Amino acid sequence: MSTEATATHRLPPGTHRFRPDIEGLRAVAILAVLLYHAGVPVTGGYVGVDVFFVLSGFLMTRLIHDEIERTGSLSLGRFYARRARRLLPAVAVVLTAVAALSWLLLSPVDRDSVAADLVASALYALNWWLSGQAVDYFAAGLQASPVQHFWSLAVEEQFYLGWPLLLLAAVWLVRRFVGIGHAGTPRRALLTVVLGFGAVSLAYSVFGTLQAADTAYFDTFGRGWEFAVGGAVALVPVTRLSPRAATLLAWAGLAAIGWSVVSFDETTLFPAPWALLPALGTAAVIAAGSAAPSVRPHQLLAAPVMRHLGRVSYSWYLWHWPALVFAAAAFGELSAAEGLAVVAGAYVLAAATYHLVEQPVRGAAAFQRPRRALTLGVACTAIAVIPGLVLPLTIPSLPTKAPDEATGAPALGHGDAVQPSVDAVRPEPRLARQDWPRNYDDGCHADRPETTSPDCVYGDPGSERTVVLFGDSHAMQYFPALERLAKERGWRLVALTKSGCPPPQVSLHNDALRRYYSECDTWRADTLTRIKEKENPDLVLTGGRDTYTVIDGERQLDPAASAEALRDGYADTLTELRDTGARVVTIKDNPHPDKDVPSCVSRAPDRLGDCATAQDVAFAYPHVADHAARRVDGARLLDPTPAFCRDDTCPAVIGDVVVYGVTTHLTATYARTLAPWLDEQLSSLNVLR
Repeated sequence: MSTEATATHRLPPGTHRFRPDIEGLRAVAILAVLLYHAGVPVTGGYVGVDVFFVLSGFLMTRLIHDEIERTGSLSLGRFYARRARRLLPAVAVVLTAVAALSWLLLSPVDRDSVAADLVASALYALNWWLSGQAVDYFAAGLQASPVQHFWSLAVEEQFYLGWPLLLLAAVWLVRRFVGIGHAGTPRRALLTVVLGFGAVSLAYSVFGTLQAADTAYFDTFGRGWEFAVGGAVALVPVTRLSPRAATLLAWAGLAAIGWSVVSFDETTLFPAPWALLPALGTAAVIAAGSAAPSVRPHQLLAAPVMRHLGRVSYSWYLWHWPALVFAAAAFGELSAAEGLAVVAGAYVLAAATYHLVEQPVRGAAAFQRPRRALTLGVACTAIAVIPGLVLPLTIPSLPTKAPDEATGAPALGHGDAVQPSVDAVRPEPRLARQDWPRNYDDGCHADRPETTSPDCVYGDPGSERTVVLFGDSHAMQYFPALERLAKERGWRLVALTKSGCPPPQVSLHNDALRRYYSECDTWRADTLTRIKEKENPDLVLTGGRDTYTVIDGERQLDPAASAEALRDGYADTLTELRDTGARVVTIKDNPHPDKDVPSCVSRAPDRLGDCATAQDVAFAYPHVADHAARRVDGARLLDPTPAFCRDDTCPAVIGDVVVYGVTTHLTATYARTLAPWLDEQLSSLNVLR
């Protein structure tokens, strides 16, 4: 990435020598990332980013220390100007190209989301933007943003912004209160600050990873300890190692990186504590090179091909991910061989960017003065931001159908099985992903960290007839239909739902958190107690997604074993609910479309057949709810298939209403049109009193 390995070329005499092995380490890091993103089975290739972080910490800390040692201070203007010349011109080129390709290749819905990502990337804030959206980095597929990889560049630039200020503050405090003169560098003070910061950051990272690994992955402070590892190596001279010891240390470091690349996967708790292995491995290689630069491992790293790949690694990193995303958008899912071919093509763009943009700007006499370089940086940032602001203006919008004209579910029983086209639709596809039920918007749907549900009551709060909706977000999506019935029939409606937490009494592994989902077990137990002891319901409707990974102790079960465990756990829950005396209805899971429906509808409103999913594909997952309901006497099963599919096809638009919003979730608009169907089904099951 942006590690400035060549910066030492420009250091005055008496400072540290140039490190060709550092360029080789950059090559190791970029190759790991490229292979991982291309689809080659190096499941831990993402640790290449951690190698870059340690290298950045080492090189920047050494540069800062050298200048303070020579001059007694640090010119922040020159420091930031160097970063502006090095990084921002290439970023402006790549982001402008991404905006143009998004306009050409992506659907209107995807263009809309990419626009915000472009602005966040240009401002080096993408990691916080993604963290706020709880994006799962390891689940990035065809719908991933073409600039999602900018999260790591954002972390680096935030580090470059704050790190020199932290070290300067340490120097000032020591000189102010300890009395060291300007002629000396308080190396111990710097090391103390670096180690202290690293320890606090590591503790924070471990805690954050254990709580919510998906958001911790993008957290700047949770990554700071990796920069501190590199900084500590820069401040602790390693000069007493024998060549044999340095060789062993270097090989051990490379082995740690290599083992991480081939052994880690999406289930590894990351970034902490496991990022310690590649981080310390990188530190070991750097330290060994400082003590004995001529040993065999460093000769290999300093080979011409490795140095070349290291030099172009920043531009290659910038280009490879957009190339993969756009290739997938144009040609469909890529094989590993196709991914490698795309990455190889991105190398051509990287080499051109390095020779035509990076190097000329860095060496241009006009930008050697800090003020001019900083002006260049501001101009490049503006150039990079503008495409993200302009792109939404190019997006066509489908007219929004009036509420009383959008039929929705009732239309499935009339006319063609698949609506062939649409001139106006509801909701507009760009809004479909935010079309959630009212109880979600009200904060009445428990998020992952929560272990209890709030006291939210809908319908007629004073009614003697209580209906409870219980389950995960796939149960929550029926809330709009139930609320409509509650108002018509005078029910007291209580929605008890939680993200990723279905009714079966089993322990789950949460893919985003990458750990045992303990909050789900606690919430489920509390909710069952609440239903039995407080709500006294007349009717309980349960539902949930059927595809979860069950854990048994420390072991994750395979899909077949997980499905069977879910069925057993669901039967236990249904039995417990039946014992309350309430009528219990289980809603079978809905179809799972095989494409992003809002994106497809926005791209092809005149070819809606392209957006439909074959029924056998939509239900190609292990079924849980229907199996469990058959095991429990008195539990009734509600099969929603006729409300979504007809003639072996599950349309994306029914009655001018977009059926699905985020992945397999219904839009609230479509769910609301299910009220007549749901009323009829509950009546036929004889559960309405």
